[in-house]
Amino acid sequence: MTPEAARWIQTFLEAQAAELDAAQNTLLAYARDLKDFAGWLNGRDLATASRAQIEGYLVHCDAQGLARATRARRLSAIRQLYRFAYEEGWRADNPALQIKGPGKAKRLPKTLSHAEVDRLLEAAAQGRDALRNACLMQLLYATGMRVSELVGLPAAAARGNPRMLLIRGKGGKERMVPLSPPAQAALAAWLARRDEAEDAAKAEGRPASRFLFPSRGKEGHLTRHRFYALVKELALAGGVDPAKVTPHTLRHAFATHLLEGGADLRAIQTLLGHADISTTEIYTHVLDERLKALVLEHHPLAREP
Repeated sequence: MTPEAARWIQTFLEAQAAELDAAQNTLLAYARDLKDFAGWLNGRDLATASRAQIEGYLVHCDAQGLARATRARRLSAIRQLYRFAYEEGWRADNPALQIKGPGKAKRLPKTLSHAEVDRLLEAAAQGRDALRNACLMQLLYATGMRVSELVGLPAAAARGNPRMLLIRGKGGKERMVPLSPPAQAALAAWLARRDEAEDAAKAEGRPASRFLFPSRGKEGHLTRHRFYALVKELALAGGVDPAKVTPHTLRHAFATHLLEGGADLRAIQTLLGHADISTTEIYTHVLDERLKALVLEHHPLAREP
């Protein structure tokens, strides 16, 4: 395995752990599968691997007599790695996108009910850091941002009581997302408190932070890991099962609740910053019953004679 391939895999695993709360066993499985694929490439790099090479690897796995579920899992790991590489701008394409695997049921994203989200927001508005925590949670649920996009927001993006936020996403791509009235109010309240703290820090000779959620750590802003822990704490305080809640779960809830309300899938794709509509389409599982009722009610052949 080349050093570049090792760097790709390690960065991908770190993102899975921080943003998706991937379990340790899942991360170990990803690592094994991706290292096996990188080893099979025999000196050729992940950055230049083609669709034909990935398909050749799957044929190799089949010839080894690997179980269908194992082959499906390996292809899934490769797909996710290349989707991550595409979104990060490491590659201009996703060579695994169109490859059909041996078949495996797609796991739907975990989401939250409206009541569970309400309890999380209520919990965030309590306690010592209520203004900051309420702003974090309101922004996350109102915009569907990735956690890395949220914690890295510059304070300049919040100036002027904005009705929309400019977000710089993966690969440096920018998008505009609207803010709900509660998110606007939470943002204004936190910005005022943040600026007071920054003014006091400058009076003591400390440099000002350019981030909306500053921290004294080396990154200069609240880290993804700390925010992940914070979300778990708020889940406990709000009476929501912490096992169900991660920062990414709020992103799923944002998309799912918009679809339930009748939002257009293309609009949700734009708001989420998905490069491919197929990534967004997984959320359509929430529409099954509503669409079924719609067809039975309005399709001419479904009506009673």
